[in-house]
This record gives sequence, C-alpha cells and structure tokens, in this order.
Amino acid sequence: MEVRRITINIAGRVYPLNVPAAEEETLRKVGKQIENMIKDFEQNFDVRDKQDALAMCALKLGTNAEVVSLNHEKNIKSATERLVKINQTLNDMEK
Repeated sequence: MEVRRITINIAGRVYPLNVPAAEEETLRKVGKQIENMIKDFEQNFDVRDKQDALAMCALKLGTNAEVVSLNHEKNIKSATERLVKINQTLNDMEK
C-alpha cells in the first residue's frame, strides 16, 4: 500500500499527515469542507474564535454522521423485513 505525506490546513494550522494514497483525495476534500464550514460559521454566527468554529464544525459533522448511521440502520432493517417476506412468499409457493 502506497503511503503519501500530505499537509492539510485547518483553521490556520498546518497538519502533516501520512495517508494511504487511496485516501488522499478524500482527506483533502474533507479538509476543504471543514475550512468552508469555518468560514460560514464565522460569517453567519457570533463565533468568537477558531476553536468555537471548530467546535461547531465537530457538532455539525457528528450530527450528520449520526443521521446517516440511523438512516443506514433503518434501511437495513427495512431491507431485512422485505427479504423475510419474499422468502416467506417463496416458501409458501413451494408448498
């Protein structure tokens, strides 16, 4: 697995990272997304400093991740219920 050394700038700080080459684009995209979120919070809310903006970013990203996780769980449950019904229908047809 190829590892690359990249730097990500978040809230005026540079973070050197060693990442798998396959993840580089994703990390850069997420870093840019965080930077954009910080700018948005600074422009639209009463944000006192970068730490406040980062805390708000963490809360928003964490909330988004939890919503996605809950939706994923609901989808799996729904799909499982449908598969059970299909399986039941097929078993009934065999009888």
